Amino acid sequence: MKDLCPDTVLGPYFSDGMRRVDYVLTYHIQKSGSTRRRSSRFGDNNFIQRLWRSLSTRSSRAPLQPKEDPEVAAQEHQTDYHEDDKRFKRDEFEENLRKTGLELEKDEEVYEVKQGSNVVEKIRMFIHKVTAPLHPKVNTSRSQCEKPLSSNSLIYIFVASDIFIDCSQLLYEQWASYSVFYKYQPIGLIRKYFGEKVGLYFAWLGVYTQMLIPAAIIGVIVFLYGCATVDDNIPSMEICDPRNNITMCPLCDQACSYWKLVTACGTARASHLFDNAATVFFSVFMALWAVLFMEHWKRRQMRLNYVWDLTGFGEEEEDHNRAEYEFRVMQKKLKQEHSGLMHLIFLCHHKDEFNLTGKTHLINSTSLAALHMSSHPVVRYNIRATVKTTAAIINLIIIIVLDEIYGAIARWLTRLEVPKTDKSFEERLIFKTFILKFVNAFTPIVYLAFFRGRLVGRPGNYLYVVGSYRMEECAHAGCLMELCIQLCITMLGKQLIQNNLFEIGIPKLKKMLRKRKSELDSIQEQVLHNTLKRYEKDQLLGPFVGLNPEYMEMIIQFGMVTLFVASFPLAPLFALLNNIIEIRLDAKKFVTELRRPIAAKAKDIGIWYNLLRGLSKVAVIVNAFVIAFTSDFIPRLVYQYMYSPDGTLHGFVNHTLSYFNVTDFDPGTEPLQPMHLGYKVSVCRYKDYRDPPWSSTKYELSKEFWAILAARLAFVIVFQNVVMLMSDFVDWLIPDIPKDISLQIHKEKILMVELFMKEEQGKRFAARDNQDNCTIPLSANQSPPQPRSRPVSQANCS
Repeated sequence: MKDLCPDTVLGPYFSDGMRRVDYVLTYHIQKSGSTRRRSSRFGDNNFIQRLWRSLSTRSSRAPLQPKEDPEVAAQEHQTDYHEDDKRFKRDEFEENLRKTGLELEKDEEVYEVKQGSNVVEKIRMFIHKVTAPLHPKVNTSRSQCEKPLSSNSLIYIFVASDIFIDCSQLLYEQWASYSVFYKYQPIGLIRKYFGEKVGLYFAWLGVYTQMLIPAAIIGVIVFLYGCATVDDNIPSMEICDPRNNITMCPLCDQACSYWKLVTACGTARASHLFDNAATVFFSVFMALWAVLFMEHWKRRQMRLNYVWDLTGFGEEEEDHNRAEYEFRVMQKKLKQEHSGLMHLIFLCHHKDEFNLTGKTHLINSTSLAALHMSSHPVVRYNIRATVKTTAAIINLIIIIVLDEIYGAIARWLTRLEVPKTDKSFEERLIFKTFILKFVNAFTPIVYLAFFRGRLVGRPGNYLYVVGSYRMEECAHAGCLMELCIQLCITMLGKQLIQNNLFEIGIPKLKKMLRKRKSELDSIQEQVLHNTLKRYEKDQLLGPFVGLNPEYMEMIIQFGMVTLFVASFPLAPLFALLNNIIEIRLDAKKFVTELRRPIAAKAKDIGIWYNLLRGLSKVAVIVNAFVIAFTSDFIPRLVYQYMYSPDGTLHGFVNHTLSYFNVTDFDPGTEPLQPMHLGYKVSVCRYKDYRDPPWSSTKYELSKEFWAILAARLAFVIVFQNVVMLMSDFVDWLIPDIPKDISLQIHKEKILMVELFMKEEQGKRFAARDNQDNCTIPLSANQSPPQPRSRPVSQANCS
């Protein structure tokens, strides 16, 4: 700001040359995009107002140059909300001056303080010009959109409804339309219309979607690497080579017969697309990606807190006791009545999960046996892929149905606990819902990754469950391909059916049913709709049920992207494509299909951040076990460096297969059609590390098994500790608060301390001056006067 005086601006007189200038008021008006943010906690008394003005004046000499925030910049390039507030306050102040009889005259000239350009500023301007087409065409001035109604902004209750209609129309055009899917979200406008809590959700969703872009690119590169090297993969070449003539043992009792390993050629080649050397690199990358995402969001959240004046906001200030809690406190027997129910429900839940997993296993076994008995060659050749795909689809249907049931159970359990406050109720509800839905979605995936094929037994001594049902075996190339199929179908199915189709189809279905129940035809209904007022139309919209369902589907998706990414590198790509649609779908739902929610303040995303951080930590351990125990990465390394005669993978397939003498089958388990291949089989092969039947310790675990197990455990320990160390280093390296925001907050604290000290010094000097003025000098012979009940002489010194 440039200091002005009458001699340098207008001289000692007004423009008419008659009236003399007594005071000159100067205002510091910043350009768009660089406005100062001040905390809303600065109150209403005169001293705080002077503190505000002095703080604004002094800090304006060194204006903040924040790093360009893509989502925030879109609404800062025109007129900032805080500048509008200052303008309205100035207008009100000037109007009050006029009411007191003072005469004012404005100088419309703008005085700017030019600052030397630097490299950082030029780079920032260049980035802004390049990304300008990605910014929504939004003007966030007060004329377009008002601040949302909340407990702290009741002054806007009587604002004309046309303003809100214009704002919703602007949001529909620049945010809820699919034609602007490539643009940044107008986060500032969303916050003004829906409140800080909704604004933070869409800001977080935008950051998450942006961070998925590099993860999706690397995932596609890893997948393409697998496609490019599949023809050079020695193990799959050996499996596909018919000259090897390897006869495998039956996959089930009696109904299944012997089969050739060459028939697993397609599965082996497909497994290499996801099980290759690049998978380990991608797992490490995704672990670091999760840390970078969390750090990036913390910095974005801090910047938004500063921009939105939430740095001093405390949610506990408005967190009161729930009415239900106050009522239940008086019922002494409530705690004893429901203490046993909690354990009963969770016991039933886990029992249902294992029952569902067992049912899926029975479906797999039954389908496998039925397809083996088929005489159609195409069906027999694609038995495993058909069975696994069918089982994955059945699992998906069960998951979607149980999700709705578990959501109701979580709410019921939370009500039984009777939390004290609304915040406690919401956090407990979120945690229970997350646990139940997480277990529901990932139980089949965890079973495929870590349990299937582990407790199978061997030919002649298989492990049976539920009577005569054998435990399932993995394909020769491992369970990673089956895990990939399950993860792919679950992820795409939940996103397509549960997230998108339900959100689009159910509202449209309800609207169609409402129209059918109506006795009016389409023309009469349109006429009636046109006569309704704005608030009457809004009442016909669906109720706002909160942000928990929106967060929940994204958290489950985040788990699928990070936890088992070693088995499905394309997961980030599918998540990115889904989120691009999800953002506009949620936007359209909020703008056109739901009633406008009551604005609520929030400075962070709450318990969801802790869940994200927990998932990112668990993802490191899960991926370590997936690579070590589910894939063949470790067995290939051990064979190449310990058992291979030429240091290559030639002979690896034969090394992983054990021998079995068919005369050792248990009675009633041998194949019904032993001559299915056209010749009598005396010895078959199965995937395991066991001693051959001609050994003195036949069918016992071989020394190769223990060597590979030791290597797997060592890999888990090394991988986990190295990645955790790298993640912690990245976390330490990146500050949680952006440097420009941190410097500005520190500067404001220093200025506040200085101003408070000056205020205190001023009070002391004023008190000392009053004391000196009220002191009456006494002569040597005079005695001090006696105090009276009403000290009239000191009445003006109080």
